[in-house]
Amino acid sequence: MGLGVAGLATARALAQSGAEVLAWDDAEPGREAAAAAGITATDLGAMTWTADLPLVLSPGIPHAYPAPHPVAAKARAVGAEILCDIELLARSVPAATCVTVTGTNGKSTTTALIGHILRLAGRRVEVGGNFGPPALGLEPLDPGGIYVLELSSYQLDRTYSLRAQAVVLLNIAEDHLERHGGLDGYITAKRRCFDLSAPDAAVVVGIDDPMARALADRAEEAGRSVIRVSGRTHIDGGIGVRDGALRDDTPTGARSLVDLGNASALRGTHNHQNAAAAWAACRALGVERENIAAAFATFPGLLHRQERIGTIAACKKTVTFINDSKATNVAAAARALSAYDEIFWIAGGRGKEGGYTGLTPALGSLHGAFLIGEEAQAVARFLAEATPAVPVTVSGTLEHAVADAWTAATAVDAPAESIILLSPACASFDQFANFGARGDAFRRCARNLISHALNGAAEGAA
Repeated sequence: MGLGVAGLATARALAQSGAEVLAWDDAEPGREAAAAAGITATDLGAMTWTADLPLVLSPGIPHAYPAPHPVAAKARAVGAEILCDIELLARSVPAATCVTVTGTNGKSTTTALIGHILRLAGRRVEVGGNFGPPALGLEPLDPGGIYVLELSSYQLDRTYSLRAQAVVLLNIAEDHLERHGGLDGYITAKRRCFDLSAPDAAVVVGIDDPMARALADRAEEAGRSVIRVSGRTHIDGGIGVRDGALRDDTPTGARSLVDLGNASALRGTHNHQNAAAAWAACRALGVERENIAAAFATFPGLLHRQERIGTIAACKKTVTFINDSKATNVAAAARALSAYDEIFWIAGGRGKEGGYTGLTPALGSLHGAFLIGEEAQAVARFLAEATPAVPVTVSGTLEHAVADAWTAATAVDAPAESIILLSPACASFDQFANFGARGDAFRRCARNLISHALNGAAEGAA
């Protein structure tokens, strides 16, 4: 059920394996894409369900909260299995080596970073899941290969057979609460990553937030050997970063020190924690320390995650554009706001539960805010109380926000060097198909401004 990218890859893989596939999508484009791939659409809502007929449900479709999709409700009523593509991958390659990465924020960066390190170390790697190619769009691997899988809370809820050799839980912050019946349900889903690991797996947990730290304690109480990681401090017996220096204090780490100053795609304490987690997972898989350190410096980063679009000098000012469209919640936006100085911030979109107070400690470098989408007024009210001296503009659309931020950043009284940062703290679905489309639009606007500024400078010089 659900024939988006992951659902269609799943249907095709099942059909190619010889299974009889009954597939449906509520939207016509999904059914058309399936037909083009040779998958005949069958209205699952009109079927008679039996317990021996498993339902593979796309991650975005609810089976419980806030209300089950009608097809999921029918399957649940007869006790049919409700699975996701990760579970099917686990069943099809039970002997494969797997690394799983989850958390509220940073999981895509950490997943990509682990894959980058393993490739440079000469391992055969497939990277995907919730990030990149869907699980059943990955290439089959021989026993020496490694799957590096990002797992969302939705996927963790519907996976049962996976037994990963390394598990990373980065952090926990309020997110997707409506899909899990509240914070407790969300934490329960994330905690399942421990259940989906081999008994002797490396269990890596970030301790820079209290909820993840509590889960590390619970995992140890359950008999797990936990490697604690931090982007803020060095840890006795763990792996941490302080003042840009990563130190491995684990029994096999020999107090190794690595300077992260050359890792331009890993700025900020949150990325330092991601680096520490990747270091822990890769060391557990036998990668040498010097190989990991070299890979940090060559990691290119991700699209839409603190992606540096470009820098331009205009009106005696130097302005850098940063695309952090993937920051769809408050915790992610706070991390980006804490990573830069002299910020002109573009935020807003479709809000999530929990409000914006979590941003307050990160607003010290703010020189202006330019708000878009459904939450523009709500964010404006928050900023009026949290930082009343900062000018706030309700721009409405992203195009207007970029233009407004540019005007402010190049004004006479603006800092000599500044950042125009898109880090919305909100979902994108009010104005864009997804955060990627929002980030692409920001990139186009930024590059147009840069191009115009360069052309203007050339004409002035002529």
